[in-house]
Parts: sequence; structure tokens; C-alpha cells
Amino acid sequence: METIVLGEALIDVIDRATGRVEHPGGSPMNVAVGLARLGVPARLVSALGDDDRGRAIRTHVGASGATVDATRISRTSTAIASIDTAGAASYAFDLDWRLGPVTVPAGTPLLHTGSIGAVLAPGATHVLETVRSRPAGTLVSLDPNVRPSITPDRAAVLNVLTPLLAEADVVKLSDEDAAWLWPGRDVDAVLDGLLAGGAGLAAVTLGGAGCIIASPIARSRWAAPPVNVADTIGAGDSFMAGLLAGLLAEQHRAESADAAQLERLARFALACATITVSRPGADPPYREELLLEQPPGMRTRPGPVT
Repeated sequence: METIVLGEALIDVIDRATGRVEHPGGSPMNVAVGLARLGVPARLVSALGDDDRGRAIRTHVGASGATVDATRISRTSTAIASIDTAGAASYAFDLDWRLGPVTVPAGTPLLHTGSIGAVLAPGATHVLETVRSRPAGTLVSLDPNVRPSITPDRAAVLNVLTPLLAEADVVKLSDEDAAWLWPGRDVDAVLDGLLAGGAGLAAVTLGGAGCIIASPIARSRWAAPPVNVADTIGAGDSFMAGLLAGLLAEQHRAESADAAQLERLARFALACATITVSRPGADPPYREELLLEQPPGMRTRPGPVT
């Protein structure tokens, strides 16, 4: 049975002195690709135009073994990045986020959402409805992956995220997300709040410093492996995919994860992110690239997705 990833897919457009480059992007899309490359059947539910950019996204997702179910919109969304002489980027978004009714079949192991798709109207309303109407037994995961340049009103974002957080079994966010959403709280206080709010597993990534991952019965901090960084595009999404793939392979309830299980999950998710940052763009690893790090149960699955 496919996992479902619900959220935006767009084209990243980068303007450089040497010309314009386009490539598929969007946090949920990256998670769907990351899951599929790790051998977890995944379906991306999104919104795409019937245009060259929409077809490029479909091709990219399909090449990694995931499927696409998209509401048709007038044109595929874009995020245009202009790079100045100092290398700094400024962004202009052209987004259309709307969805038709989404059905989550009985037996779906995981429903993941987050980022722009979780908070931007009108599609965010359908995201919450889908999460709330999911079948019993479907794990819900959330990565807020906040974008203040698109949704700058913190109170409004929290107002939309709060009911999603109440439904989520697994929550992952970056330390930058945490600082923006809950200024003044340290990472452990953020994790405490997420667990108290109902999450069975919560993780905060710390950039090059690694991550902290917690369940109600254990908490661990893990350093990131050393790596030569090409760029950090998609690193958090790759971590999210690794965390979810590892959790599904463990076949335990999120809230029962003990210290040993948290260690396996953290090491695997960090290994996924490390490979991603070692090469340009959002290019998450395939399962065979991570054989030594895979949690028990994952190694018995069929060969690599191609």
C-alpha cells in the first residue's frame, strides 16, 4: 500500500549571471521522492498545471518510483531565486495551492504533509480535512518547514498549524522553524511541547550539528557525520524521508520508541541528509547507498527503486 504525501510541488527557478536554471522542488515533493528512493511506495498528492513545468515534475517524481495525483491548476507554481554578486538569494513566489477532495484508502500506512501546503489557503483547508478523516491506523507526520516570506504572520500560521499538530503522530522541524514558531523556547522545550500536544515522536534538526529526537520515554542528541557540503537544498526533506522510512521499517508505534530505536532512526535519517548535502540540489539517496545504516526490516525489502 502506498504512503501518501500531501503538499506542494513547484519549479525552483534560479537566475544566475550565466543564465536561468529550473528544477523540480517543493518540500512535500522531495519527501515523496525520498521515500520512494528508500523503497517505500509513495504517492504525491499535489496541484500541477498541464504545462511543461508540470510535466517536468511528473517525470522527476516518476523516475524515482513514486506516483503523482494532482489537481489541475492554470499553471505550475514556481519559486524564483535571484542571486546577487555576493551570492545572496532573494525569492519571488508564484503559487496556486488548491486541492479537490482527497481520499486516503484504508490500510494506508502513512499520511505526510507540511510546508506551504499545510498553511496556505485554500488548499490548507483540504489538507486538514484529509488528515482528520484518515482511516484508523494511518500514521500522520508533519514537517512545518515554515516559509515566512510567503506566510509572514506567525499568529496566523500557528492558528493553522495547531490543529494539524494535534493530529500528528510524528513531527519534525528545523531549529530555525522552532525559533520562528516559538521564539524564546529552547529546543528541548519545543520537543516537550510537541510531545505534550500528542506527538509520539518529535525531532528537531540542528543543521551541521545533527539532530535531537525524542519520544515520551527517551531522548537522544546525535551529531551529523562529517561531509563536504555542496549545498543544503533538500537536506531537511531527506532527513524527514529517512526518519519515516526507518520508523515504518521498525514497525513499532512512534510513542514506544526507546533509546536504541531512536539511535537507529537518528543515524539513518542523518545519513540520508548527509548524502543529500554532499551533492548539488535536492537529490536524496537510494536505499542501496545506505545499506549499512538501514534499520532492521528494511534490508529484507526488494532491490533498489530505479
